[in-house]
Amino acid sequence: MAAAIALSRRGRPASAPNPNVGCIFVKDGRVVGRGWTQAGGRPHAEAVALAAAGDAARGATAYVSLEPCAHASARGPACSDSLIAAGVARVMIAAQDPDSRTDGRGIARLQDAGIEVVFNVMPAEARAAMAPWWTRQAEGRPFVTLKLATSLEGRIARADGASRWITGARARAHGHLERAMHQAILVGRGTYEADSPTLDVRLPGLEDRRPRRLLLTHGAAPAGWTAVASPESVAGVDSLLVEGGAGAASAFLTADRVDRLLLYRAPILIGAGKAALGDIGLADLADAHGRWRLADSRLLGSDRLDVYERVREG
Repeated sequence: MAAAIALSRRGRPASAPNPNVGCIFVKDGRVVGRGWTQAGGRPHAEAVALAAAGDAARGATAYVSLEPCAHASARGPACSDSLIAAGVARVMIAAQDPDSRTDGRGIARLQDAGIEVVFNVMPAEARAAMAPWWTRQAEGRPFVTLKLATSLEGRIARADGASRWITGARARAHGHLERAMHQAILVGRGTYEADSPTLDVRLPGLEDRRPRRLLLTHGAAPAGWTAVASPESVAGVDSLLVEGGAGAASAFLTADRVDRLLLYRAPILIGAGKAALGDIGLADLADAHGRWRLADSRLLGSDRLDVYERVREG
């Protein structure tokens, strides 16, 4: 199941608005087919894995990171029906689909066909891999990642605004990988005017990834950009990377719209300079505790990346 969940991440963000799902077929201890949701949401992961497995799918065990869908569409049959037709013997499911068109119906259909079904296998890991889609389904908003690249004392630029480059090449490459994993990138008006950012993905093989460019502003946006007036008004995307400016970062934190924080820290001291954040509406220091959980920490060259996840009830 861990391998199926890892495969599901290959579908982000191209599978939107459909969930990014991973599927693996195992028979006699050997992987006979695998797949993940393709660009635009079709084919589904199960269909890709079934095509790879062919006749070997009969009697196999399917490991799927999300409950197989129970609703057919003009773009393809329901995956639960496809698994039944293929003659799989058992289906292992990581997470139940919250979509009302499937929610338990896919499981029931498989069981009614005599297929053994085991579900809730690594559900937290599956939901994390599908976090953008899951957040939209559960909360009707995009999953937001905030990126901050700072010096050791939390500066994002010198006092004169110079910020190229605080972090090294490996950290910047990782930042471009994050861009490739998001549907849209947002900066504030100040960052746009100071840096004229292109926000493209400059990694070999991923140059065709072109996230939408959003500008946090109450005015008009230039050609090729979309203006958004507030963190709450971001729409039309499942995943958003907030990259630029203390103002934009503070606005999203104040609105409690940040789900994941990427903190890149370079081993340098700047002294007088621009702070990473402004006022975020903190009324009491006690309120700052318990809100963030360290999810990952690693060295990227001489820089350190710490990844934090917002702790939310439920």
